[in-house]
Amino acid sequence: MSHSHFEGKSTVEHLKEARLKGALATEETHGSELSGFFFSFCDAWKEGALFFFSVFLIFFMFQVRINLTILFCFAMSFSLWKLGRSALLGFSRLERLHRLIKQEKWEIEHHRDEEKKELIEMYQAKGFSGKLLEEITEFIMTDDNRLLQVMLEDELGLNLETYEHPLKQAFGACLGAIISTITMIVACEFVNIYTGLGWLFLSMVACSYVSAKKQGNDGLYASVWNIAVCTLSIGSLYFLLQLFKG
Repeated sequence: MSHSHFEGKSTVEHLKEARLKGALATEETHGSELSGFFFSFCDAWKEGALFFFSVFLIFFMFQVRINLTILFCFAMSFSLWKLGRSALLGFSRLERLHRLIKQEKWEIEHHRDEEKKELIEMYQAKGFSGKLLEEITEFIMTDDNRLLQVMLEDELGLNLETYEHPLKQAFGACLGAIISTITMIVACEFVNIYTGLGWLFLSMVACSYVSAKKQGNDGLYASVWNIAVCTLSIGSLYFLLQLFKG
């Protein structure tokens, strides 16, 4: 048998390599197992909070009067950045998926014997054997579209129905950035800066907690680490500014 498809590897080794390839191709740059829209929203909200903490620290240290017009311009610029960045990341991931699908389709058209052997190995691993294994293999092999779907899901570990459109994720990021930043500006205008900063801090913790719980992770652990990273970032900014001021 030709090894042009397996490249000298056993079927099991090839399946392991294919599953790793699928995991890399579908990896979320956001690091998310959540809805892309929801994760982008929470991520942008937290970044918006960190953004305003940094801006107000700079204003405070250099004794610059807070100008809400300038803050609004920064907020809109930040929101557009999040919108564009999230869309680009989403389309990049979609491109990787399309490339993987196209490659798998080519393999089905040009290496049917190897694909059939992979199919048998996969269904044997699921507990099928004998005549039932033969029947289900032949049934799948009769339809290239069905075979492609099985290979994408079982060989590469993809679940195409879970992938959201990049623009939907981008909208979530933009919405999170706008709400967090505009709310801060409104709080500064009608209440006071400390109330606004306090609200941003609490909302950042809440976003960390909720997104972690939705992934089945420890919400308290995630919240503490987000606070720690935020404190480290703001603290490093403070000491660097002190250093350059001196």
